[in-house]
Amino acid sequence: MADVSLPLSGRMNEFQLINRLKSLLPINDSVVVGAGDDCAVLAPPTAGQQQLFKTDAVVEGVHFTAETPGEKVGRKALARAVSDMAAMAGTPTSAVITLGLPAGFSPERVEAMYRGMAQFASQVGIALVGGETTRSPGALFLNVALLGTVPTGRAVLRSGAKVGDAVFVTGELGGSIEGHHLDFEPRLTEARWLAEHFDIHAMIDLSDGLAGDLQHILQASQVPGGEILAPALPIRHAARLRARSGDMAKPAVVAALTDGEDFELVLTVAPADAVRLLDGWKARFPETRLTCVGRLNNRPGLFLRDERGLKPLGHGFQHFD
Repeated sequence: MADVSLPLSGRMNEFQLINRLKSLLPINDSVVVGAGDDCAVLAPPTAGQQQLFKTDAVVEGVHFTAETPGEKVGRKALARAVSDMAAMAGTPTSAVITLGLPAGFSPERVEAMYRGMAQFASQVGIALVGGETTRSPGALFLNVALLGTVPTGRAVLRSGAKVGDAVFVTGELGGSIEGHHLDFEPRLTEARWLAEHFDIHAMIDLSDGLAGDLQHILQASQVPGGEILAPALPIRHAARLRARSGDMAKPAVVAALTDGEDFELVLTVAPADAVRLLDGWKARFPETRLTCVGRLNNRPGLFLRDERGLKPLGHGFQHFD
């Protein structure tokens, strides 16, 4: 968990920082040897399970600012990866963290980031088993490599959607920059319940916006197109407030489709399952919305239907636009 090029800061040297961070890391029953050696040693998945593996990164200036509290930065870094694992109906088990630090970093802020990660990891049962600290010539960043499990053959993929499927989303969309992008709860329990009780054809987490992430499902599933119903979109109150805040604000519907970092689930099911799914969800998760927002079809492209008819949709957020 060390890189000799790590810059010093204040009165704390590299190894003192690492030792302080190690003391924060939670473990679970899968850990044979945790942080402190050249590698962690983990027990293999039990019979009837497959391994999931995911990596995700947050970068200062892209995913958070220099003013974002350290605890929220650390929590977000881990929760983003957990949200991807939820989208496959998996269970996260252990993670390693790569931390890139610029010159003049604050040890106290770094420790706060690890506290935020550790608190969230303990909440969802993840062991933090080590990682790497290194110098960053630019912005501060954290990368999470996350392991998890899923029952054999039960991972929900992007590639199983079918023409005619109903499209559902959990929660609300848009306006995540007002705080939701830091405080969201990955839909782990909900996703596993969905996979256990219904034939979910395809599922993805909403990190880049509904317009973009539903396109990923269409492409992976080789489904020609789909239609989203504007009046059905579950728009977050923050998005509606921003839409009324000035001439440069996005319309609320556009925000719900493109803002990104909602970290909700979008899933597709056969139309025959739609009513049963809504009834079962309402009984199991009465405080969380589940909304049918559209359907997949044979018309090439993704379209939005509103009171003026159909209009083609572009994509959601993309890092390299």
